[in-house]
Amino acid sequence: MIDDSAKEYLHSDLRELREAMLWKLDGLCEYDVRRPLTATGTNLLGLVKHLSILESRYFGEVFDRPHPKPLPRWDGAGEHGADMWATEHETREEITDRYRRAGQHADATITALALDSPGYVPWWPRPNVKLFNILVHMLTETSRHAGHADILREQLDGSTGTTVGHATPRCETAVREARCAKIARAAEAAASRLGATGS
Repeated sequence: MIDDSAKEYLHSDLRELREAMLWKLDGLCEYDVRRPLTATGTNLLGLVKHLSILESRYFGEVFDRPHPKPLPRWDGAGEHGADMWATEHETREEITDRYRRAGQHADATITALALDSPGYVPWWPRPNVKLFNILVHMLTETSRHAGHADILREQLDGSTGTTVGHATPRCETAVREARCAKIARAAEAAASRLGATGS
């Protein structure tokens, strides 16, 4: 049996990742937190919105502990992927507050239940789960999106890291460009040497 120290370890990591997600929005204008930065439209505020919905469902409905306030769904009748971006009428404060509230509700579920407490995820092929499964799933999901957020923020202003205390110092544009040019030359040389197939 996995003990409570393992539960606290996983829970602590999830709380830290939530803070990292919110920190990625700090100091950016409304346009920059919302604008699409990939071909599929991935954006910083949309990632936070998406995670608020995931946390509320996985730590709420799955354990018959629904969030006290109705939240948007990722599988509703609206546009597919609407959980991944903020409309012009949704404020940054509304979305970040929702994420904090979803986190508080999730924290209450995690604290109240044992790691082997049963839950049910109707949209999974094997729907019978334990709190342990969902905690690991949300930790993985949040880590994945925190990585996305790190890359998106780096594209905007060059900053990287997980918190103010662990931020990578921004380097001068010339230094960044020189490093990227060096990496590009290595990639080109490898491609020439190994051929287009990479074998």
